[in-house]
Amino acid sequence: MSGIILAIESSCDETSAAVVKNGTVLSNIVSTQEIHQKYGGVVPELASRAHQKNILPVVNEALTEANINKSDLDAIAFTKGPGLLGALLVGASFAKGMAMALKKPLIGVNHMQAHILAHFIEAPQPNFPFLCLTVSGGHTQLVVVKSPLEMEVIGETIDDAVGEAFDKTAKIMGLDYPGGPFIDKFAKDGDPAKFKFPNVNIPDYNFSFSGIKTAFLNFLRKETQKDPDFVEKNKADLCASIQFTLVNILMKKLKKAAKELNIKEIGIAGGVSANSGLRNTLLEEGKKLGWNVFIPEFEHCTDNAAMIAMAAHYQYEGGDFEALSTSPNPRMKFSGTK
Repeated sequence: MSGIILAIESSCDETSAAVVKNGTVLSNIVSTQEIHQKYGGVVPELASRAHQKNILPVVNEALTEANINKSDLDAIAFTKGPGLLGALLVGASFAKGMAMALKKPLIGVNHMQAHILAHFIEAPQPNFPFLCLTVSGGHTQLVVVKSPLEMEVIGETIDDAVGEAFDKTAKIMGLDYPGGPFIDKFAKDGDPAKFKFPNVNIPDYNFSFSGIKTAFLNFLRKETQKDPDFVEKNKADLCASIQFTLVNILMKKLKKAAKELNIKEIGIAGGVSANSGLRNTLLEEGKKLGWNVFIPEFEHCTDNAAMIAMAAHYQYEGGDFEALSTSPNPRMKFSGTK
């Protein structure tokens, strides 16, 4: 069973809508909220208000671009969690109202599972099973993907996510929000071996990033006491060095899991997978180790409704629907099989 599905993503600060037909994405509209930049982070209340303002025109544009009338839809999908509660409520309420009015089934999607299934929006696509490193502002996970709806989380961060480490080290240097892209930008002109930062070794396939942020902060405090202009003089090298450290931690665990589980199909997903340092390192290591590496297009790495639509497509085929009484879950867990 397959059909035409409208998907809505509103977990954080992107309002997005997409239409998928029989597993093919026909449209993917994303409205990014720029208001949060001056606050150095996402302000939940402002995000919720922006979603309320943007959701109707974004959905309308997605349907128009796909050349689909709302009466032709077979189901309505939305991000159930994890995310900001107020932001999730906007998307969930809109989806529930539309599903009720059109008398169509409702599909609730796990945001983290959707990031992984972004690999199936376009070709080439990995074969099952594949190992996926999912990296974002709120999550860092290693997942064995056995099928679109059967996955196993084998490792995750025990404290901060790698995206948070990128953003907070950038903030320490005085860079704008979101900091990850700025670190990536300046790192291109820097020496990744100029400064050494600790590479925390956590057992099994788990990660830890809180100690690196503390070490980075203490290092800059010490150096700026000697030279107040230290950060500005060494910006490129600092960005290259901290990016190298964070990417190395990710790659170390990924290589360990791939070797021990004997998996050659490797993918990355989530907002941090847009980082050029991580993408290039993965491709280089993949050539050395004989991996088949899969990286979604840039626009499908950050939060978007196309990935929600792809996850909804597989759930629709499996008859996995929600009751209209369902509620979003900001702390929704993702441990594997839905």
